[in-house]
Amino acid sequence: MHVSARPEIPSIVTIRSPFRGDRGRLKLLETPASDFRRIREQLLDGTYPKPFVLEERGSRSLHFSRSLVQSGMRLDAPWELEFAYTRHMMSFLLFVPEPREILVLGLGGGSVVKYCHRHLPRSRLTVVEIDRDVIAFRGEFRVPADDERLHVRLGDAAEHVARMQAAADVILVDAFDREGAAPSLSTRDFYADARASLKKGGVLVANLVGDDRRRMAHLERIHAAFQGNTILVPVEEDRNHVAFAFREAAFEPRWRRIESQAHAMRKRYGLDFPNMAALLERSRKLGYAPRALRKD
Repeated sequence: MHVSARPEIPSIVTIRSPFRGDRGRLKLLETPASDFRRIREQLLDGTYPKPFVLEERGSRSLHFSRSLVQSGMRLDAPWELEFAYTRHMMSFLLFVPEPREILVLGLGGGSVVKYCHRHLPRSRLTVVEIDRDVIAFRGEFRVPADDERLHVRLGDAAEHVARMQAAADVILVDAFDREGAAPSLSTRDFYADARASLKKGGVLVANLVGDDRRRMAHLERIHAAFQGNTILVPVEEDRNHVAFAFREAAFEPRWRRIESQAHAMRKRYGLDFPNMAALLERSRKLGYAPRALRKD
């Protein structure tokens, strides 16, 4: 009788970085029996099919390829928001200062999740991530273990949102794979479901990347689903945009109140809320989102 061998379970394996100019090391989800010569070839030609972690010069980053950085973290400040766009996404606090339920679509390296878990003790976070390999690296980025305030789920974010009804105060969309934005989160139906999933006064925040055509296609779908009540902020440091969409079509931010609160929020959270509030107000008053769509 033939007894099949028990399959090896992938674990985190560390190798020297094969990339020219890198002096760090890579962390991969592999087994000891993996063909590491072939893996190095795949890493170099961009065909390696799994996410990996690059650690060098005091930083740790999650990649789908060497040129495609999904998330980053400084080892001496793991709780800080390394990328500018993540700091801008936290501007939702200017509109929803005390969120009870935050839905995060896409875990990545967990930068925003860690920040919210640390600084918003009254908020409950649900994170939906479709790639189990990304979730497997959560410990490398010091994402807290699940508890009564944090639950990381493996699943399709669009399907999750379609089942919700007015359950979230804030929805944060930052879900990408090696091809770009997750296809299931790129449709009008998804954004319509997302709006229906927000409580009264809720806001959706989406990180928009890619070329102008792709960014504007996403913005058009958001703009239509939220009846035009959107604000678009360019993030020059990261060469992308962050879109804010409000559940109530008639909602208009109270800019003077926001401005007065922003200074106290900077002290509380350590982020430049006064500047971010000014960028949001300027974008709103200039009609940057509808102008961008007309230009496209």
